[in-house]
Amino acid sequence: MTFGFAPSPAASTSTSSDLSATTLGRVLEPAEWAAAGIPLLRNPREVVSGLHSRHRPEPATAIVAVLDPDERLRASASFTRRTSPADGWMFRNVLLDQLRRVIPHDLRRRTPVRTAVLLYCREGDARWTEEDGAWMWGLRDACTLHGLRCGAYITLTRDGWQVLGEGRGGRRPNVDSAPEPFATSESPPPLPRTGGAASDLLRRAAAR
Repeated sequence: MTFGFAPSPAASTSTSSDLSATTLGRVLEPAEWAAAGIPLLRNPREVVSGLHSRHRPEPATAIVAVLDPDERLRASASFTRRTSPADGWMFRNVLLDQLRRVIPHDLRRRTPVRTAVLLYCREGDARWTEEDGAWMWGLRDACTLHGLRCGAYITLTRDGWQVLGEGRGGRRPNVDSAPEPFATSESPPPLPRTGGAASDLLRRAAAR
């Protein structure tokens, strides 16, 4: 897949925080992400559709989800990111806070068995941005600190969804599409939990 580059909405005005985040290596570029050996989702559209149906995200909404080895959803949480410079360290902290709220850590295991994936709904097109790179850095670090495998980073825009670093995507669901019904072959998993007000980022209860 050929990746384009576009300015992040959060990076439209350059600040010392932006420069600091880049200088400290808190951004992962697509090539670095692809070289990190991130496990591939067997059915990414099913994962994306399931999270979209449960959380009905709007732009600036992030959804972190934990999957078991069979890619069944075990826990998920959504929150809205505040307008501020993209910083992988800040994203790491809020993702770790959300994970701690919805699922016990697996730090006692020698090898992680559960995988965390992140879906971020944003404006713009599917091209990688520095904001995406900061989310990638944050997800990888949060997974290490919670004893999880770092899984896919997925963007959801008006153009559709895209698994960055893999070259897989689709037109639906997208920001404007209606949620699809759950598969009739299985009952939907338990409703996701959302975090409290302690984080620096605004929370919103997304499961209805």
